[in-house]
Amino acid sequence: MNQPDTMPARILFVDDEPDFEKLIRLRFRKFIRNGEYEFTFASNGQEALEELKREPSFDMVVTDIQMPVMDGLALLEEIKKANLLLYTVVLSAYGDMDNIRQSMNQGAFDFILKPIDFTDLKTTIDKTLRERQVLMQASKAEQLGEENRQLSELDELKSRLFTNISHELRTPLTIITGITEQIEESPDRWLNKGLKMIRRNGHSLLNLVNQILDLRKLEMGKLQLHLIQSDIIQYLSYIVESFYSLAESNDIRLEFESEIGSQMMDYDSDKIVRIVTNLISNAIKFTPAGGEVAVRVNSSVQANTLSISVKDTGVGIAEDKLPHVFDRFYQVDDPETNAENGSEASGEEGTGIGLAIVREFVKLMDGTVKVESQVGVGTTFEIVLPIRQQAEIVKAASDGGPVKLPGIVASASRPAELLLPAAESSDQLPSLLLVEDNTDVVQYLVACLEDHYQLLIARDGQEGIDMAIERVPDLIISDVMMPRKGGYELCEELKTDERTSHIPIVLLTARVDDDSKLSGLKKGADAYLPKPFNKEELHIRLRKLLELRLKLQEKYQSLDHENGEEPTIEDEFIRKIRQEIEGNIDDENFGITELGRAIGMSRAQIHRKVKALTGRSTSIFIRSIRLHKAKAILQNTDLNISQVAYEVGFRDPKYFSRTFAEEFGQLPKAFRK
Repeated sequence: MNQPDTMPARILFVDDEPDFEKLIRLRFRKFIRNGEYEFTFASNGQEALEELKREPSFDMVVTDIQMPVMDGLALLEEIKKANLLLYTVVLSAYGDMDNIRQSMNQGAFDFILKPIDFTDLKTTIDKTLRERQVLMQASKAEQLGEENRQLSELDELKSRLFTNISHELRTPLTIITGITEQIEESPDRWLNKGLKMIRRNGHSLLNLVNQILDLRKLEMGKLQLHLIQSDIIQYLSYIVESFYSLAESNDIRLEFESEIGSQMMDYDSDKIVRIVTNLISNAIKFTPAGGEVAVRVNSSVQANTLSISVKDTGVGIAEDKLPHVFDRFYQVDDPETNAENGSEASGEEGTGIGLAIVREFVKLMDGTVKVESQVGVGTTFEIVLPIRQQAEIVKAASDGGPVKLPGIVASASRPAELLLPAAESSDQLPSLLLVEDNTDVVQYLVACLEDHYQLLIARDGQEGIDMAIERVPDLIISDVMMPRKGGYELCEELKTDERTSHIPIVLLTARVDDDSKLSGLKKGADAYLPKPFNKEELHIRLRKLLELRLKLQEKYQSLDHENGEEPTIEDEFIRKIRQEIEGNIDDENFGITELGRAIGMSRAQIHRKVKALTGRSTSIFIRSIRLHKAKAILQNTDLNISQVAYEVGFRDPKYFSRTFAEEFGQLPKAFRK
């Protein structure tokens, strides 16, 4: 079976008969000489096991059942336990069928009866080797498949990392490039404010680069500790204190509690600040207004450890996602799903390496980190570090020693102050709702749009939905990735609500791949603008959307706009309010308040919706329907003009005649039969 230029099949024979080895070598001498087989011999199961451990590359085992020390059945069991990819053939005497049956049940591939028929043995050996070759090929294919799957998964994760990095770059770059233009155009107004925004977003970019470099060092095993011995309680207090203003600006209560007043111990100050900053930033980001974030420190004298926990009352993480939150490149969910379900991950785009670095930093200091979370209740991260006192002592701040916090802490924890429009916007300008959780992006959009629109601002998707329903703006610009609800969900909800379905929505996002763009358009977005965006392009897109709305108004200004096409939400809305008005046509007191009550909308909502669709106020639209009904009555009945006026809800026939002429260009009598 084997060719001379191939490796010989390695076969281990196990038998306690004294002349067994000599007999086998004699009978198979030609095949041994040709390099087809290579035999090794053992006199019992124990000796065979030792040989297998010493040289695990055997292709098969041929073993007797009846042997001293360890018999063939026990050897089969040990081979099975070791999970060796070995096929075993058993030798047994005639009449020993019980043992043969038991050996086959324990995984023996075949059996040979004694006295041995060597032709049968040769055939059985070759058959066994062929089967093992098939097994090995299948195992190799499976192994290669698993390796390919792992490589593919790693490639996908790294691809996602680089995609997410490019996304994270886009938001600060949008601000830096945009604000630079604003400073050039209006230095008096924007120089000081703009430089702070540029510096803050520059630090964000630097932090991103540092994370990537840290990840690379971790992978290469080159990340080193730089330990000092100092009061860690005071250091943690300074870090938490730097976040108070950010928490306050988000209406979140942030507190720091320590059951011990001080604790001298070894720690890497840079690693500690990166760990705590990451956890506090995430906690604030994913905690809604009115919530709480608590940083608590306690020590265990018995275990000689220090525990740091960061607990929030935020949206929480789903149970099936918790085991993966520390995995490199892992994000709690994909952007589209995040935006749809408002999960914790939808708060903001990320690289998927922040918490992985937290875990690696903690491990580097011989500590542990764990997370507990419940959706809708909150999340707690706990760090446990050993207390050691071997490094050089560094003075605490209270003793004259400096406490240095990296620039990223100061920039990330200092909220941007929104510079509102310089003057009151004219009521004649169209209203535009900005839905964006990044204050710097909002600031830049305000700078771009304040002279052209009445601006409304919402800080997340849910607030944007509520504000859109209440205020019914003319246009909406929304980010995609936001806390509570994302832009996709905002788009879907508003486009399926008859109060807001007509409002053009522009999705503004750092995600520029085709899948993300298609997802937004499927949810009903009217335009999709990637970051960083060109200010002039933004103005053109908004202007074109308003022009499309004017065409929509032309359609609904004609009360005979039916065209046989499948009705839209707007068509159904106009049909419904016409039906209500015509059903109360003779009631002179039926106006906007009564109409709103009939269709379940407030006076302001119905006014803005009707104004947006028809270009007319609701009262003028109601009057127009009355007048069109009057025209039909004049053409089809013998009622006099005063009777017709009363029939359609006018108490003053002279006012009726005057408004009729304004609507149709002729007096009522011109339409008499």
